[in-house]
Amino acid sequence: MIPLQLTLKNFLSYRDIILDFRGLHTACICGANGAGKSSLLEAITWVIWGKSRTATDEDIIHTTADYVRVDFEFICYEQSYKIIRSRQRGKSNTLDFQINSGDEFISLSGKGVRATQDIIIATLKLDYDTFINSAYLRQGRADEFMLRGATDRKKVLAELLKLEQYQHLAEKAKDLSKQYKGQSEQLKLNLDRVKQQIEERKNINNQQKFINQEIDKIQKSQQTDQEKLQTIKQKNSHRQAWLEQFTWHQNKQDNLEKEAHKLDKESAELVHKINKSETLINQEQEITEKYEELLILQKQEETLSYQFQVSQELQQEKQKIEQEIFRKNNQLQLQIRQEKNRLEQLEDNEKDLQKIIAQSEEIKEAVGKLNDHRKRLKELDKLQHKVTPLLKQKQTLETELEKIKANLEAKLEQFESLDTQYHQELKKIPERRQHLLELDDKIQEIDNQKVYQQRVKEKAQERKLTQEKLIVNKRNNTEKIEELQQKINLLNNPDSACPLCEQELDENRRNNVVDKTYQQQQKLQEQIWFLQEELSVIKRDIKSLNIEDKQLENKLKNLGSIQQEFSRIEAQLDQAGEVKIKSKKLQKEKESIENLIATETYGMDIQNDIKIINKRLEELNYDEQSHGLARGEVDRLRWAEIKQARIEDAIRNQKKIAQQKSEIITKIEQLEKEITKLETDSELKHKSNNIENKLKSLNYDRAYHQRISSYIRKSQSCVVDYQKLQDIKQQYPQLKEQLEAVKLKINNNQEERKDTDKFIQQLSTQLETIEDHTEEIERLETKLKEQRQILDNLLAEKGRIEQSLSQLESLKKDQEEQKEQYNQVRKQYRVYTELTKAFSKNGIQLLMIENVLPQLEAETNQILSRLTGNQFHIRFVTQRAGKSGSSRKKSAKMIDTLDIIISDTKGSRAYETYSGGEAFRINFSVRLALAKLLAQRAGTTLQMLIIDEGFGTQDTEGCERLIAAINAISSDFSCILAVTHMPRFQEAFQHRIEVYKTNQGSKINLVS
Repeated sequence: MIPLQLTLKNFLSYRDIILDFRGLHTACICGANGAGKSSLLEAITWVIWGKSRTATDEDIIHTTADYVRVDFEFICYEQSYKIIRSRQRGKSNTLDFQINSGDEFISLSGKGVRATQDIIIATLKLDYDTFINSAYLRQGRADEFMLRGATDRKKVLAELLKLEQYQHLAEKAKDLSKQYKGQSEQLKLNLDRVKQQIEERKNINNQQKFINQEIDKIQKSQQTDQEKLQTIKQKNSHRQAWLEQFTWHQNKQDNLEKEAHKLDKESAELVHKINKSETLINQEQEITEKYEELLILQKQEETLSYQFQVSQELQQEKQKIEQEIFRKNNQLQLQIRQEKNRLEQLEDNEKDLQKIIAQSEEIKEAVGKLNDHRKRLKELDKLQHKVTPLLKQKQTLETELEKIKANLEAKLEQFESLDTQYHQELKKIPERRQHLLELDDKIQEIDNQKVYQQRVKEKAQERKLTQEKLIVNKRNNTEKIEELQQKINLLNNPDSACPLCEQELDENRRNNVVDKTYQQQQKLQEQIWFLQEELSVIKRDIKSLNIEDKQLENKLKNLGSIQQEFSRIEAQLDQAGEVKIKSKKLQKEKESIENLIATETYGMDIQNDIKIINKRLEELNYDEQSHGLARGEVDRLRWAEIKQARIEDAIRNQKKIAQQKSEIITKIEQLEKEITKLETDSELKHKSNNIENKLKSLNYDRAYHQRISSYIRKSQSCVVDYQKLQDIKQQYPQLKEQLEAVKLKINNNQEERKDTDKFIQQLSTQLETIEDHTEEIERLETKLKEQRQILDNLLAEKGRIEQSLSQLESLKKDQEEQKEQYNQVRKQYRVYTELTKAFSKNGIQLLMIENVLPQLEAETNQILSRLTGNQFHIRFVTQRAGKSGSSRKKSAKMIDTLDIIISDTKGSRAYETYSGGEAFRINFSVRLALAKLLAQRAGTTLQMLIIDEGFGTQDTEGCERLIAAINAISSDFSCILAVTHMPRFQEAFQHRIEVYKTNQGSKINLVS
């Protein structure tokens, strides 16, 4: 991705800027801290991926604006694209992705922001995480990998390589492994339970046999008892019929006695009601007179209630009118008080204005002085406008002259540093040549050992092949001996024929054949013993060769590091010739710069321009102090102008107050007249008088009304008595008839009870003469009931056993299916257990990291050699020996780690021991190598590099080397942007993007 143009509108501290990247190969983004340098680069990440350091997208909108928009035009894979992302405050983002078709940009956007974002990532082959870990060396994150502990570096590297996907797979596989393990354990329990149940079948069969026998036994006994019960019931049936009649008549006698008691009670109640009714009928005249008097009083009460209602309505209306008169009176009184307060306020204001008008003469004199000083200030301002451009031009020229001198001094320091470095490099040449010869001898010796090791391996392989052949021969001979033994066993039978020709054998021929077979068997056994001795010798040879191979392998382990050291020193010697030429050229340039600084003959055009400006300033004779005094006098007397305006306002206000006072006095008099009219001659007052007259003419007596109402409430009982009297007069004849009917029923009941009692005595005498079999019947019925209960239980148990046997048959069939399922689940458990190990940190992840580290190490050393002049060499160590728990152990256990070892001219030591400047150069090399590696893994090329800060720890020499390194790697990139606030670093770049803050927001200035 190569940037072409970035347009920002209301993004963070920027209002409206356009940054054109065309023609910028290596550029520096510089400015004060907080000016907005990092925000400029953050706009690129926001427009492409919608990512920024803010909590929400609302926060990136400028505080004075309602929307934000960023346009970014760039080249990717030789094709021009444009991305436009915007957001309205309170709304969601909009995103547009366009491609340059030649004449215009054509949209490639999807249906929504998410779909468009996916298209952008697919086109760039770069997501946000890969970008910030590769192309964008972000502020505060560049050293994250290096500053972690040795054990945590692998985690950081795994995150950068996005190996967490394998960890997710490992967790999923682990979960599935647990699931299948649980399923297999459950299936195993089920199989064990089924097996146990099937083994219980024999016991169940015995139970079934026993229960069938018990059922037959009980059924036979039940049949015998049933026949006996039937016989006894037939004998007892005649007595039972008499007993039922006896019981029925006893029940009837009880019912008749209850009925007699009920009739007696009913007769007494009727007599009581008749007596009570006769008492009330005797009081008929008195009750009727009270009732008629009450009706007359109720009519009078209705008339008085109507008068009371009318009186209440008139009283309420009168009260409302009086309240309205009171409200209006209060309102008029309030207006009078407000107007009087206004009048008092105007009189106070009038007094204040008179005091201000009294100062008019004094202020007039001060205004005259102010006008004189303003005239003088205007003349000095004109003179300042002429002088200011000259002063700015002079300041700019002096700054440029200082920059020229600073550049010359910086170059001189750089040349001195390089000269020292070149001398040191030249001094090391003899020592390096000697070391190179020693390394060459070591490599030659190791190569010879490598050839010898190959011969040892080939010899061991030959011996293994011979061993396999001997084992096959031994097995064949053993099989032949077994065949011969079978032949001998067959020949030992007298009736057997010849095993070869199948002819009958006589005694001599059979003995000859047996002897020959024994001889063959003996020869084969001797061959087996010989082969066994050969195998023992070969086994010892193979073991000896393997030991020798391992010893040689241990010796050859250091070959890689020796060859690497040989290549490094060889490269250093190749550079020694170039160093001599550079040293001579450097000396000439150094002398030329020293002469310019000593004679101050640098920037002569600028020095001449400064002299001309100084002469012109003397001619103008401008004095900043006089200008300041004049400005101070104008500021000091500005009060007079303000007070003069106040006096003019006071005169105008005085006239207004006089007019307002007259209007207020007139209004107060009018309001007082309205109050008098309201209380005596208003329409509301007339309405109130009319209502008062109506109340007098109504002639309503409230006390009399209350007495009548009280009497009516107390006399309500006579209404009840009158109603009772009317009801009783109707009910009295009926009560008499009911009483006669009840007396008749009582007589009938007495006669029927006598007849029933006589019949009961006759039945009792008859039952005593018949034998009673009831107890025996109850005993047999109880026995049959118990047998029936036992039989039901046995039948239920029989059904349960038959069901169990049926289930066992079904379980036997299911057992095979469960066994198959158990085997499948165990297989899945083993598969996912292995996958868990494979995807874990010690599986694929570790393998990928170990495969990546050599590539990272080589790329880092290539960059580091440019930064340090081949002074440093980095090595990543993934394993180291742990502390041995016992002195008797020959070797300690190896521990997984990711240590960083740095080699320099003084030897090798850990990365953590290096100083800030050296550490930064190492960090920068590793970070840049990581960036290239991550870009390659993402399937894209790293064309743009952004370096955000990190130069503050560098000394002068470190900055020079870092600049040299950036220049050296610049050919690898189409655009390099470095962010810094250090002046000496800014001057090293041909192009600078200066960022500065104003009241209108952050601004940029492109300087070439």
